[in-house]
Amino acid sequence: MNVVALRPPRPDRQSLPATPARVARIEVFDHMAAAEPYWRELVLTHAIATPYQRYEFLQLWQRHVGAKLGVRPFIVVGFDSVGKPLFLWPFGRRWLGPLRVVEFLGGKHANFNVALWRPDVATSVGAGDIRTMLERLAPQADALLLINQSLTWAGTTNPFALLPHQGAANFGFSGALAHDFEALLLARSNPVARKKMRKKQRKLTTYGTVRFERASDDAEVRHVLDAFFKQKSARMRALGVPDAFASAEVRRFIEAAATEGLAEGAPIIEVYALKVDDIIVATMGGIVSDGRFCAMFNSIAQDRFAAQSPGEQLMLHLVRACCARGLSTFDLGIGEANYKNLFCSDAEPLFDSFVALSAAGRPMVFAAGIAAAIKRVVKQHPQIWWFVRALRRLRARLSAAP
Repeated sequence: MNVVALRPPRPDRQSLPATPARVARIEVFDHMAAAEPYWRELVLTHAIATPYQRYEFLQLWQRHVGAKLGVRPFIVVGFDSVGKPLFLWPFGRRWLGPLRVVEFLGGKHANFNVALWRPDVATSVGAGDIRTMLERLAPQADALLLINQSLTWAGTTNPFALLPHQGAANFGFSGALAHDFEALLLARSNPVARKKMRKKQRKLTTYGTVRFERASDDAEVRHVLDAFFKQKSARMRALGVPDAFASAEVRRFIEAAATEGLAEGAPIIEVYALKVDDIIVATMGGIVSDGRFCAMFNSIAQDRFAAQSPGEQLMLHLVRACCARGLSTFDLGIGEANYKNLFCSDAEPLFDSFVALSAAGRPMVFAAGIAAAIKRVVKQHPQIWWFVRALRRLRARLSAAP
């Protein structure tokens, strides 16, 4: 653990309540457990944070995935004069060549990134305050590469948006729920679309008994995840895209997050399946926190069932269940897809921040910004993005040919 004391505030700023005057010191923790008490204390103060920055989620990710990738915790906590935590930045640090790079923990498996901020601090901290705190980290890192940050969360603007930033390549997609699912469906769809849904539902029942289930024990979780990993792998191969769930480390992380706390009815990741008799035809896993369901992964069987849109049918059941639970928001993560339009028509802007903390880190930050800008142009121009996906599919078919 490293302790960094902030400079005393300037006299002309002492009268302002929203200055670093309240931040007496910051500490950097390189072990998750050492930061846990402050993490949990911030949660009790209703800190601004997404479900992907929960301690339970990130400590499992770090144990199974981050450590294998050479990531070490670099958790920055700010304290007031009496030792109360004001914010926590859930970062990790790794070597990229000769440079020390700091990023959000969670990697590709965290759809949204927002540091934990006590609400009053989140609405009062200034850009100069954040830059001052970042300067204190400079001896320990060369660059910050902070991607997929939500511009707002729970109605509060992300303080890191005060720093220089650029739009991320993707948007996040979410939608408000209602207690009355049928009314919600009527509001989000037209008669033609609902007729098609009913037709596909009837067609699927001709193959067998259709059941929507939430995995409730370890054996069932593993059974559903086994189907998910196989279906996802097949889909990614067909698209010519790397499978983010392919490694044994990632699969262990997902399994642990879906089984820990399951006996108490509160797993970190909830796992759902749509079955025809005993065949799993679609899956979805997500995290629930503060009235929001955040979908983390999904898959569908690429066989005779695919024409009946089993993924859409699973989503209909799941949204109905979320409405019955009284949840307020349903999100399907980042990236555009047609199936998201039904219940997640709200595009949530995301941004990236690339900050050099040393002279050596400046070229990396410049290159990262250029690469992210190119990716954004490709993904947000439909014709270019269609061409890129077509090339990927062609490459996949050619590589699969005997």
